[in-house]
Amino acid sequence: MTTTKVKETTKSIKGTKYFEAVGRRKTAVARVRLFTGKFDKSEVLVNEKSFAKYFGTERLRKIVIDPFTTLSLDSYKVSVNVVGGGTTAQAEAIRLGISRTLIMLNPIWRANLKVLGFLKRDPRMVERKHPGLRKARRPQQWRKR
Repeated sequence: MTTTKVKETTKSIKGTKYFEAVGRRKTAVARVRLFTGKFDKSEVLVNEKSFAKYFGTERLRKIVIDPFTTLSLDSYKVSVNVVGGGTTAQAEAIRLGISRTLIMLNPIWRANLKVLGFLKRDPRMVERKHPGLRKARRPQQWRKR
């Protein structure tokens, strides 16, 4: 059984306390900050844009806010800096980072998030190209004439 180290960081910016965690998927890396306190509305900023503008499809938006909807949280503020990968990998990296910050905030939520697979880092990566082949596993085509 492998254990993942989650560096618990609680910092403050101008008197506002937040929790910070990192989520990864393929080559996408998301640094997530979950701010604590009372907020009028829910807000998720991805690279200083609204996540609705950053992610074009409804499916990707749903992936990002799934941890909040499963825990029935209605007011939250999240700031995300994400680099690398494609849009789906970025959305899943953000979901992992948000889930990790939520369990720092309240460890009781860990069971609910773990059952849904939100705390699992997907280890699949692109395989490197091998010498003598066209791609990672695709051999060169043979023709007789």
